Amino acid sequence: MGRVQLFEICLSHGRSVYSPGEPLAGAVRVRLGAPLPFRAIRVSCTGSCRVSDKANGTAWVVEEGYFNSVLSLADKGSLPAGEHNFPFQFLLPATAPTSFEGPFGKILHQVQATIHTPRFSKDHQCSCVFYILSPLNLNSIPDIEQPNVASTTKKFSYKLVKTGSVVLTASTDLRGYVAGQVLRLQADIENQSGKATGPVMASLLQKVAYKAKRWIYDLRTIAEVEGAGVKAWRRSQWQEQILLPALPQSALPGCSLIHVDYYLQVSLKALEATVTLPIFIGNIAVNQAPLSPQPGPGPPPGVLSLVVPSAPPQEDVEAVAGGPHVTDPVSLFTKSHSQQPQPATFGSVPGAPEPGPQDGSPASHPLAPALCISTGATVPYFAEGSGGPVPILPPEYSFQCHPYEAPPSYEQSCSGADPSLTPGS
Repeated sequence: MGRVQLFEICLSHGRSVYSPGEPLAGAVRVRLGAPLPFRAIRVSCTGSCRVSDKANGTAWVVEEGYFNSVLSLADKGSLPAGEHNFPFQFLLPATAPTSFEGPFGKILHQVQATIHTPRFSKDHQCSCVFYILSPLNLNSIPDIEQPNVASTTKKFSYKLVKTGSVVLTASTDLRGYVAGQVLRLQADIENQSGKATGPVMASLLQKVAYKAKRWIYDLRTIAEVEGAGVKAWRRSQWQEQILLPALPQSALPGCSLIHVDYYLQVSLKALEATVTLPIFIGNIAVNQAPLSPQPGPGPPPGVLSLVVPSAPPQEDVEAVAGGPHVTDPVSLFTKSHSQQPQPATFGSVPGAPEPGPQDGSPASHPLAPALCISTGATVPYFAEGSGGPVPILPPEYSFQCHPYEAPPSYEQSCSGADPSLTPGS
């Protein structure tokens, strides 16, 4: 064994997650097998954002600093053999942004200690990464509790001479959600033509923008649901749900190099009809109970009931003597419902201790919101160029454990079961 047998940083109470404006305390531990002369022992606390122009690259093209504090723990001297503890404390700035890690950049906060040795000797260094969570309170966003509605009309020609149109209207019960919450989607489709529309698709998308030499956009499909198509001269209504996994919060206040946005995209791919609903992902939920999607009826406020897709609509009835017309609305059934594995959260970071009370600590430090520091692998595209199709990574789907049950699978839905769900059940 060498002269320095142990050199590490220990944060008080084993904490790893902090809030902006909090004190961060800990100690530098040194164990020596022989006396060690030194010029100085210093510890620093830093926060910065680094962006690369290559996926998973380590050559940072743009950096942004948030804080950099340095303390001197000991001046020039010699440490005798044995164990030594050097306590320290820093005050984290109130403007520090939430920790984040993606393929093109990261917001990194860490404590680093250095033993500066005499000339011609190698300095000794160690570091400890910690996470900052600046919760996004959804209640601070105007109209966050209101339904989110968008509509589009697509006109087209078929059989060379005939023309028709389809009206697609999509809505969600809220405009903002937290991890474990259920997003309730409703799509109303009015097919004013003699041609079937093809399947309806709903995708929850995450877009992360990185400011390198140019803006780099990273687009990822979080969840995808497919419903049946609408037959000719039919009006149909499709109700589905998406369970929100642990995701990085929308926006990253305090950081100008990385932006996070989420969208719900509903489309009839065969007709190239698409509506996009921007949504917010936060850490503090909307206080008001979810409202029913609009337009159309829904469950009573305060009840999160799972939608059981109905059987396929019956065959078309013949048009009356006056010509083709749109019939009363029918319910569409769901063909598939899939979600990606959730990204790593604080509790699942390898080597990270769970927050909570510690023996001998003056107070507990629970972490209520989920801290997600990774977005997973994605396929990037760039802002500059011809503006062609945007590549999206084909998702690898599976369900994970959440505070609420996952929406039913297609097989479960077709069984006729009614798995009603209420908060706290």
